[in-house]
Amino acid sequence: MTDAATGPADPREEILSVVDEHDEVVGEAPRGEVYARGLRHRCVFVQARDAEGRVFVHRRTAQKLVFPSLYDMFVGGVVGAGESYDDAALREAREELGVSGLPRPTPLFKFLYEDGAGHSWWSFLYEVRCEPPVHPQAEEVAWHAFLTDEELERRLGEWEWVPDGLAAHQRLLAFRAG
Repeated sequence: MTDAATGPADPREEILSVVDEHDEVVGEAPRGEVYARGLRHRCVFVQARDAEGRVFVHRRTAQKLVFPSLYDMFVGGVVGAGESYDDAALREAREELGVSGLPRPTPLFKFLYEDGAGHSWWSFLYEVRCEPPVHPQAEEVAWHAFLTDEELERRLGEWEWVPDGLAAHQRLLAFRAG
């Protein structure tokens, strides 16, 4: 069942583009099949900072299909079939942060994430300025806070983080340094 305003009632039914090693679309499949078969797809990461420059950090809910209950320093998610990276970044940021009128996130760079266990996805990293208050989506976010860069770096060794978010974070640090 699909709701015109929110998409499939079951996230596993959402249709994703399947892409090759060059990020060219080679087919489409439901998200559940994409995950089960380890098919390469597209994803967006959006780093949201408040007016003081602090980073939005959250813990994912236990019901998430991928990396449940882990911490993340990005909002984002999969890019739907026929959807652009830019549109997905705006949609995901608005949904997860619960902020209407959010400006369009600024694209920074794209990279291929591979975890060594057969999972890979093309990932586009963005940044956006977010003015609190935020009202995170309860189905996505179990806990949230805005942390300084220093506090985030301290927490990296203390909390269990989503592996693709850690990879994106490392790439972002290198991007900003170089």
